[in-house]
Amino acid sequence: MNVLVEDDGAVRVLTLNRPEVRNAIDIPLRLELADALEAADADPQVRVIVLTGAGSTFCSGGDISTMKLMSETEAMERAQMAQRVIRAIWNTPKPVIAAVEGAAFGAGAALAAACDRVIAARDARFATTFTNVGLAGDMGAYASLPRRVGVARARQMLLMPEPVTAETAQPWGLVDALTDPGATLAVARADAQRLAAGPAQAYGVIKELLAVAPTLPPVEVLDHEAAHQARLFGSADFAEGIAAFAQKRRPSFGSRQGAHQ
Repeated sequence: MNVLVEDDGAVRVLTLNRPEVRNAIDIPLRLELADALEAADADPQVRVIVLTGAGSTFCSGGDISTMKLMSETEAMERAQMAQRVIRAIWNTPKPVIAAVEGAAFGAGAALAAACDRVIAARDARFATTFTNVGLAGDMGAYASLPRRVGVARARQMLLMPEPVTAETAQPWGLVDALTDPGATLAVARADAQRLAAGPAQAYGVIKELLAVAPTLPPVEVLDHEAAHQARLFGSADFAEGIAAFAQKRRPSFGSRQGAHQ
């Protein structure tokens, strides 16, 4: 299997499983990964998704050995297979965490950047190496990178694809938390369990608003915020949060029934 699937309570861990080629993404892997992400989204028992790579590398990028000159129609079909993976990450209301060890190059860097949280080993490296084979990049790179690191840094990463260390990438915003080498998956699992115990509907709203807000006039953002917030006031999670506050206990989100969804 090119993608391993493991459930840890309400957390689903998806592992890119081609360690012999540093988890390079070929057609079968991208199809399996898209299927696995969409299945996790559809499973009501899954509240958080963790994405990682087998062995010592997160993902070395697209599998160049499987690439060849092709017609624009063929290439579009191939590209849309990759974009389906990113759409699945962005479209699910569930938080998606990347646990990055070793290299996240090319499509691997774009894949990590598309996630809601990036945990990286201190010695991990990121590089958008698409130009090394005469390509400009896909898999959401032109949305994720500028939003994480700004347009100026994204431009330089794409034009001059020198590897950036995780310790450099963290203050840029490409990495959200650093760990010791070998510890990223454990830290990602811990973060995922924390998120899995949180208010799932609110997380979905956060993802949706952050996705659309940069494209809207500020006054329209206010309307979207108000609409979502008003809906959440009728949610089971809100009812539980208020009850827990009154009873001076930790809320148990996702376990109550009866309030409006």
